[in-house]
Amino acid sequence: MIIRKIQPEDNPFLASIIKNTFDEHDAPKCGTVYSDPTTDHLFSLFDTEKSILWVAEEKGEILGCCGIYPTDGLPEGYVELVKFYLAPSARGKGVGTKLMEQSIESAKALGYTNIYLESLPHFATAVKMYTKLGFQTLREPLGKSGHTSCNIWMNKKI
Repeated sequence: MIIRKIQPEDNPFLASIIKNTFDEHDAPKCGTVYSDPTTDHLFSLFDTEKSILWVAEEKGEILGCCGIYPTDGLPEGYVELVKFYLAPSARGKGVGTKLMEQSIESAKALGYTNIYLESLPHFATAVKMYTKLGFQTLREPLGKSGHTSCNIWMNKKI
């Protein structure tokens, strides 16, 4: 398995993994990344200073992604952990942990001091992983992600 930066040709595969995850978990589509128009154009979205999207790939198959993005309205030094989704075939094999660790290291290298994330109860396995990695629950959202259906907010000092 390799972890690499997103390429333009990854867009349809990653959008499919993200949207299929919402379908699989019967998660809300409105007010989430599912209905966010940037989901179909991730390469362009991550062509933003101090952002990066990592893609896991094995034998030409895209397994998932995870990245960091300087969401508008976040406090100074904060970045948002975003687009952490895995194909069902990649779950439970350490792929998510590797993507998450790579994203955290990127945040540190880019000078961020905190990583913020938003999630849903539908993704309980991911939320458990965040907690295990030291993320702490917040009482309210930070920044202006536009993902109004998300009701779990977490932060990790790095």
